[in-house]
Amino acid sequence: MRFLKDNGLTLILLGLFAASIFGQWMAGWHVAIEDARRHGLPILGLLAYSASPEFLSSVFENWESEFLQMATYVVLTASLIQRGSAESKDPDAPKRDADLEVQAAKPGAPAILRWGAIWRSLYARSLGIALTGLFLLSFVIHWTQSARVAAQNAQDHGEAVSTVWAYLGDAQLWFESFQNWQSEFLSTAVLVVLSIFLRQRESPESKAVAAPHKQTGD
Repeated sequence: MRFLKDNGLTLILLGLFAASIFGQWMAGWHVAIEDARRHGLPILGLLAYSASPEFLSSVFENWESEFLQMATYVVLTASLIQRGSAESKDPDAPKRDADLEVQAAKPGAPAILRWGAIWRSLYARSLGIALTGLFLLSFVIHWTQSARVAAQNAQDHGEAVSTVWAYLGDAQLWFESFQNWQSEFLSTAVLVVLSIFLRQRESPESKAVAAPHKQTGD
């Protein structure tokens, strides 16, 4: 029970993720079946569909935008502020991460902080680096799998097939990406602004219910 209590947020989010991707998998498979029947093409089995470029492209197209949103948010909030927002650091507060060499000696501080200046510098930016890496990986998989889909469609219609590198300049790829990126940036901006005036009781993503609107940070 202690494990469930201590890890409830992660477990619930992973459960919601599993249910959602299963729903996408099943729904996408049925869409693929209908499309194959309409065009008189072979019908893929469920396992074959899970490795198809159509499914992989759609999955990583969404993951790409989510990791971009988180990477951008983590990096921008390190230097930019929004006065009154719970999602912003307080510009009037003292710097939290000043003099990491001294802070490395504190009890419980991550051991990597004591490995030297280079390791401290990398670890101090490791969250942004990891999220950016996940974005780039997801983008590459989305790009290559979307290129495979486009190549198959071109072949089915007797058209010239573009290479994967040529597809990097194709409008379809960027339409798929930008339609997700714009929604991520908008939703983040909306959260930043709404958290100035609205509250969610006991949530760390909100200021205290009785906190004044001008208070910045949680």
